[in-house]
Amino acid sequence: MTMDPDTLAAILAMALATVATRLGGLVLIRFVKLGGRQRRALEAIPPAVLMAVIAPTAFVTGPAETAAAAATALAAMRLPLLAAVAVGVATAAALRAVIGA
Repeated sequence: MTMDPDTLAAILAMALATVATRLGGLVLIRFVKLGGRQRRALEAIPPAVLMAVIAPTAFVTGPAETAAAAATALAAMRLPLLAAVAVGVATAAALRAVIGA
């Protein structure tokens, strides 16, 4: 298998941009004083991203996936991100087993 040099360069450039963005945020946040409101807003980002990723799938598939998305949304309000994902996966698996979808 051969790789086109332009494709490789594009992949490396995107990887570099991703790493630079993440490291830049970690470095710059040290110089910013966060109040209670700002801290809560930053803490709301992971569940919001999770719902943005799973919502399109939840509404175009079956009832098990829609219920699992709702369970994940509810769990994301109280649990850490990984636990909320686990709740969603378990709900989808259980409902698929019961419904047979």
